[in-house]
Amino acid sequence: METFIPTEKGPKMHSALLVIDVQESFRHRPFFDARELPAYLAAQNALIAGWAGRGWPIVRVFHRSGPDTPDNPFSPASGHIRPLQGLTGFEAAATFTKTRHSALVGSGLDVWLTQQGINRLVVSGIRTEQCCETTTRHASDLGWQVDFVPEATLTWDMVQPDGRPLTAADIRARTATVLAGRFATVCSVPQALERAAL
Repeated sequence: METFIPTEKGPKMHSALLVIDVQESFRHRPFFDARELPAYLAAQNALIAGWAGRGWPIVRVFHRSGPDTPDNPFSPASGHIRPLQGLTGFEAAATFTKTRHSALVGSGLDVWLTQQGINRLVVSGIRTEQCCETTTRHASDLGWQVDFVPEATLTWDMVQPDGRPLTAADIRARTATVLAGRFATVCSVPQALERAAL
């Protein structure tokens, strides 16, 4: 993980916190495991509370995909595209619905961020290595400065192609490693709040 070192103040950064796909849909997937929830929600809620307390914009992103049927948890018909239970309530500056892994594809989020003069994004949400990582890489390539907060992202254990297990902790570590210094500054919740105040 990249070490966070405060830098001298430059041009004022206008930052937005992205809360990506933190929705009940995941609770209805076979891989869902509640063991990861307490630590994740503690970090995610602390980040939201710190951000909201400073009056900075928080953007909520939901994911929708697949057939629009009640048995598809990522369909509006399921009723599960709503905030994950345990997530602290907050007033979103804007809410977007995406249908791809990157929150910046086809959602209108990129236009809104540009209109608001946002030049730094703080990425949090679900899943660490999927929509959060993809959004981070995409945003970086489009020119945004990105802070990635691994502890405020959630994922679950996976099985590698060779059959070996890969734990959620290992996935977070791997994601932080490949993003750090190339696509994002990897930081903790307190560091993300400190950097946004620069």
